[in-house]
Amino acid sequence: MRRIAGIVLAVLLIGGVVAAVVAGRQGEDKGTATKTVRGVIGSEKAEFFADPDVVKALAAKGYTVKAEASGSWAMEDLDLKGYDFAFPSSQAPADQLAGKYHAQQPLPRPFYSPLVVVAHRSAADVLAANGLAVLDGKSRGTLKMAAFLDAVRHDRTWQQFKGAKGHGELAGTVYVSSTDPESSNSGALYLAASSYVANGGKVVTGKADLDRTAPLLHKLVSVQGAQQSSTDAVFRDFVSGAGNPLVLVYESQVAALLEQEHTVDDLVVLYPDTTVNSDHTVVPLDADGRALGQLLSTDPTLRMLAVRYGFRPQGDAAEFTGHTAGRTAYLNQKLTGVRQAPVPTSAVLHEMARRARG
Repeated sequence: MRRIAGIVLAVLLIGGVVAAVVAGRQGEDKGTATKTVRGVIGSEKAEFFADPDVVKALAAKGYTVKAEASGSWAMEDLDLKGYDFAFPSSQAPADQLAGKYHAQQPLPRPFYSPLVVVAHRSAADVLAANGLAVLDGKSRGTLKMAAFLDAVRHDRTWQQFKGAKGHGELAGTVYVSSTDPESSNSGALYLAASSYVANGGKVVTGKADLDRTAPLLHKLVSVQGAQQSSTDAVFRDFVSGAGNPLVLVYESQVAALLEQEHTVDDLVVLYPDTTVNSDHTVVPLDADGRALGQLLSTDPTLRMLAVRYGFRPQGDAAEFTGHTAGRTAYLNQKLTGVRQAPVPTSAVLHEMARRARG
């Protein structure tokens, strides 16, 4: 299998929680920072907060940020006493936390990122040859979710697909590697999008819908065996050439990799034709947390630094499209042909993940 030479996204595991960043660390320019805010963040934002330019921009506005990373859904089980904010990767876990801690609405949503499937070119070519994907070029395409889920429903293997012969890395059951939906946002949103398609283009709302879609969702998850709790881990495995040839990640991770201008030999980015955007949402636990959330949403420097890490700032598409104009071979800037599925309530998502995990 051809491999992708890319960056190594290093993380430090401490007791299942990733210590992500201490902004304004000793030896760095602390600028004018006078106030320290402490939070828990989704791991995909760890490198953003650790960036010296982000540290400097925050310091210029009077803030030092200390953050620890966790799976977005796992934040609900953390003791957040003494924290100023939580920053999960989508609105559903944010709403859950807001209710628990009586956070004032509306919640700041500085930026978002659609979910995508990264594939090795051999896998993408086979999917396209068998009607499960449409390729727009060498390195970008669309995953046809209905056709893909039908293949999962019928336990199709790579060997059953025309064109797979001769690709030794394409073997066994066809599936997309995702994160644990009970602890990770991306894994839960994968179920949300899949259940919407499986439910006839309707959001899952109650027991009847859950009963109807649960068998397929269980197949999506059970075939994977043990799942990671972080998209950083599954993306890192893919970049190194290990693991499954199809992996669900955030578009921001791909864009950040391309930002580094590393060689990406056989990478193909497939945008599911039905997906769910990951709205990175700040849950202010006090006034300092809310001020930080507003700052991330409105400060031009911080918004552009977020784009550097592949995030799409809310409210102005031009910031993202302008910065990524040279990477359209991989990125679907305008999300053409991509349908946004509604997300079930937090209670339904929790039950969906529980049933999928079996």
